[in-house]
Amino acid sequence: MRNLLANIKIKVEEKVYLKDPEASEKGRDIIKHGIFLIDELGLEAFTFKKLAERISSTEATIYRYFESKHMLLSYLISWYWNWLEYRLVFAINNIKPPEDRLRIAISILSGRIENDMEFEHIDEVTLQRIVVAESAKAYLTKEVDANNKEGFFLSYKRLCKRIADIVHEINPEYKYPASLVSTVAESAHYQKFFALHLPSLTNIQEDGGTELENFLTHMVFRTLER
Repeated sequence: MRNLLANIKIKVEEKVYLKDPEASEKGRDIIKHGIFLIDELGLEAFTFKKLAERISSTEATIYRYFESKHMLLSYLISWYWNWLEYRLVFAINNIKPPEDRLRIAISILSGRIENDMEFEHIDEVTLQRIVVAESAKAYLTKEVDANNKEGFFLSYKRLCKRIADIVHEINPEYKYPASLVSTVAESAHYQKFFALHLPSLTNIQEDGGTELENFLTHMVFRTLER
């Protein structure tokens, strides 16, 4: 299985960019340093002018790939969800019990990650910090319905659907599998954020460990008890 996935390309929906950044060295440079700069400054203070200075390029060059920083953020978030789905598919291959597959899915949604050397221009650890801090800004906008029609959130919805299907295997009578999975995915972000910035709102420690995974696993399987 690893050999089959060795040369995989994480494909982001075409409407999320103007020109595919994966298709050129300059595009990959924009993604690589865009991740570091958004993590460093936050989305509000991040600008294409600052990114152009960081990569010794021009704003016009960046605008050939993304029409706005919101679109760049949407691209990064979509890439992240596609990457998690890739990891999930690999991890549950040949694992038959749906309970085991669901535990793996929860672990992937909640767990700490390491950089994946198969994607050298993406720092996944830094990207996860952006997802935790900024991902809600990709869809909490006035344009969310139009963005949804254009496919901005397909990667997130596809991952949640894949996990919701496992939930349905475990308990076909449970009426809210999609709600449960999206709640787990968002809770994983919020609990990490709270641990870092609003610790009185969570029992999860800042370093995470396995606490978050244990909490979400407990919540899901107690919910699914018949």
